[in-house]
Amino acid sequence: MTEETIDDGVALSAAHISAAVGELGWRYVLGTLRASIRLGPLWQVAEVATELIRACGAGADECLWLDLRPGRLELTLHPPDPAGLTARELAHARMIATTAAEMGLPLAPDADGRRSVQALEIAVDALDIAEIRPFWKAVLGYTDEPGGGGPRDPIVDPLAQGPALWFQQMTGPRAQRNRLHLDVSVPHDEAPARIRAALSAGGILLSEARAPSFWILADPEGNEACVTTWQGRD
Repeated sequence: MTEETIDDGVALSAAHISAAVGELGWRYVLGTLRASIRLGPLWQVAEVATELIRACGAGADECLWLDLRPGRLELTLHPPDPAGLTARELAHARMIATTAAEMGLPLAPDADGRRSVQALEIAVDALDIAEIRPFWKAVLGYTDEPGGGGPRDPIVDPLAQGPALWFQQMTGPRAQRNRLHLDVSVPHDEAPARIRAALSAGGILLSEARAPSFWILADPEGNEACVTTWQGRD
């Protein structure tokens, strides 16, 4: 399947997306494309952001999110359609990357060496998802996930500032075990280093049976976190 034969409205596979933009500095994370640029004062960050918005063109308002901070610009391309990213978003990704490179500011998944781009989700283990979901939706001020809304579907921050919350079915009560765990979605090529760092910090690898889709880790007291990637999910 070539770029010329891809329908702009057809959602692409994770493998195709990752391969298409990896060398441009973007990383495919949790259904989105993410990248960062190391910059200087906030006025410079704002100027660069403006140029990249112009490069993205008319589609910027539909698919481009920017996080402007002193010293750093974070970029996220998200699918306007819940079905997923399409060739349109890949075209925006290429144009943004080209424009940034022409400005001497190439995109990178890790612009300043502190950490790579990532996306955070929170998972709630539940015996009756339909019963507890309304509480979490109300207390967080969240809304239904685009394309969702069922009694077991994830909920999301309508301002896209907080992590998504999803619910995992329990088969029975579990004593002496946490009921919350964190899912940290990272670029596929960042996962091994992130896991090594967690284990070096005293973490425990509980399972890698589903790797590279996800690894289950725990802190020394048994509180769990999953490091996840797009791989193995198509």
